[in-house]
Amino acid sequence: MSWDIVLFNSKQKIESVAELDENQLEPTDFSGILESSFDKIKTDDNRREIIGTDFTIDFFADSEHSSNFMLSLFGENGLYALIELSKKHNWQIYDSGIDQMIDLENPEKNGFENHRKYVKQILNRK
Repeated sequence: MSWDIVLFNSKQKIESVAELDENQLEPTDFSGILESSFDKIKTDDNRREIIGTDFTIDFFADSEHSSNFMLSLFGENGLYALIELSKKHNWQIYDSGIDQMIDLENPEKNGFENHRKYVKQILNRK
């Protein structure tokens, strides 16, 4: 099951997406930066799949700059790769599954383990 996250480029530290100040958002070439930051990328029209060690990151490339960017992770290592990239570019990461921002300095607080619990909860409903 994929892990849907959103990258943000904002001058403010985002505590909650509901309280986001859109005037603080900065347009960014997320697609270009992602594509130039990883070695192995599979392309199919505008769909991209970054292939890393024990992870993939799927997204749709866009030539327009935007202040946020949605992508799907498969595998915990993908989160750590994105955290390093986010630190380098001053991005912030929102986890749509748990409706929280990821603490880039302490991702274990609300990162992959919470995603795993969320997936388990969803699967147990069926």
